[in-house]
Amino acid sequence: MPTELTITISLTIIAYLFGSISAAIITCKVMGLPDPRTLGSNNPGATNVQRIGGKKAAAITLFGDMLKGFIPVLIAVLLNSDELTQALVAVAAFLGHLYPVFFGFKGGKGVATAFGVILGISWPVALVMLLTWLIIAYGLKISSLSALVTAAAAPFYFWWLTDSTIFIVMGSFISLMLIWRHRTNIKRLLEGEEK
Repeated sequence: MPTELTITISLTIIAYLFGSISAAIITCKVMGLPDPRTLGSNNPGATNVQRIGGKKAAAITLFGDMLKGFIPVLIAVLLNSDELTQALVAVAAFLGHLYPVFFGFKGGKGVATAFGVILGISWPVALVMLLTWLIIAYGLKISSLSALVTAAAAPFYFWWLTDSTIFIVMGSFISLMLIWRHRTNIKRLLEGEEK
């Protein structure tokens, strides 16, 4: 019988590998579109895919990136793993998207995958985050700003809705990484050049 530690390590490795699958690159290849790493913002994410191939390709990418975060966490939850294991699996899937082993460790910014892992951890937190993103996106029409505000609010939402120190730390880490990955967007926002 595998020990709890063995299960935790195995689930974490699988989550990272699952997160390393690039929905953007695969979607563009299947749909005959250019590699998203070579056009637009050069970012393999849904927003750049929309620039290259339109809303359908972007929606497929968004859903794929979300699923690759959600599925590993859901498996950990269904196996009745403890909070630490769930958090490690969530972070591993998220980091897989940011630094994918299959694509030279050059991945996307992580918004959809972050939402997927958070949905797996706590659907109430994910729901409030989605509402936050929609309100900012609808009001200001700037995708990156919506992501940044939502990311900054994530630790508070975890504190408010889960009361789990482990999940608060996990949410804070994901939040900081999202902000770091959007640093060029922040620069453009400050300069008034962000689209």
